[in-house]
Amino acid sequence: MTNNTTASGRWLEILGALAPSLEPALRKPGAHVPCPVHGGVDGFRLFRDCNVTGGGICNTCGAFATGLALLQWVNGWSRQEAAREVAAHLGGSRIFQPASRPARRSMPPRNTQAKRIWETASPLTSSAAVPARLYLARRGLSGIRLDGIHSLRAHPRLPYHEDGAVLGFFPAIVALVTGASGKPVALHRTYLTDDGRKAPVASPKKVLKWTDSAVLSSGSVRLFRPGAILALTEGLETALAVRLGTGLPVWCALNAGNLRSFQPPPEVARVLVFGDRDRPTPQHPLGHGQEAGQELVTRLWKEGIKAGLMIPASPIPPREKSLDWADILTERGPAAFPIKTGSTLKSEGGGR
Repeated sequence: MTNNTTASGRWLEILGALAPSLEPALRKPGAHVPCPVHGGVDGFRLFRDCNVTGGGICNTCGAFATGLALLQWVNGWSRQEAAREVAAHLGGSRIFQPASRPARRSMPPRNTQAKRIWETASPLTSSAAVPARLYLARRGLSGIRLDGIHSLRAHPRLPYHEDGAVLGFFPAIVALVTGASGKPVALHRTYLTDDGRKAPVASPKKVLKWTDSAVLSSGSVRLFRPGAILALTEGLETALAVRLGTGLPVWCALNAGNLRSFQPPPEVARVLVFGDRDRPTPQHPLGHGQEAGQELVTRLWKEGIKAGLMIPASPIPPREKSLDWADILTERGPAAFPIKTGSTLKSEGGGR
């Protein structure tokens, strides 16, 4: 067996040998590339110190601080399998072939786990959902009607996993993520404390694929029944804020990659994208959220669907990485949101 310290300084070599699907990311550590698990455009990157730590992050699946954790995720290995493989590589021989994955076949199918979590969760109006309602109230969303949101549920005691180990049990908000066909592709989980705060864990928000073959790209949480107009956001809390601020039916894409590839249902003739204002980065000089929203709007117009992009006009607060419409709701209230008056939309942000 081995540990991360033993492999320090050799992780680029190790990952290249044991996880060929990481090859695009290994060519340029720190740069955004398609996720090796669910695809997309630029949702994954290795940390710049990857050769020392072996770590990387997916915008959808979360952060993997060590090389062992990254191998578990990308190859579907247990911690023991990943450690054994790394030890074998460092010793110059392979003792486990990922193509056969004998231990993986003995594990329960992923769709069993996701389906079980969803089926054992309760409506947000139930007594088991008190932490969830407290969390929404802390985010300024206590005015939202919860009885008609069937894609959100609350779980009273959900295990939190890190590096294959259960670190604790927490109440959670569980969101059903569906693909363009309307079939489930994942569960999005927000881990909480009993008093309605984010759980004190490394990744309080996580995504669990519905099946091993599920494609998460373009997935969304269908919060409200769409009409001719559909509002779309990245974050879940942002979507609920937009609902309070505009009254429009709204879905959330969960991340910029899904937002960029979103495909509205046939009955929708107009999509209003309530994008995040993100700080510029070398990979996204206009801001990731702004770029993803504009790409979606441009594509939808080409497909004959009217679309507009609404970005908060306020500056990003110091020491914050972004500003979204949930922040606008907290700071300025519903009056700062676009209001539908005939065919006119008035807003704090701009739109096409």
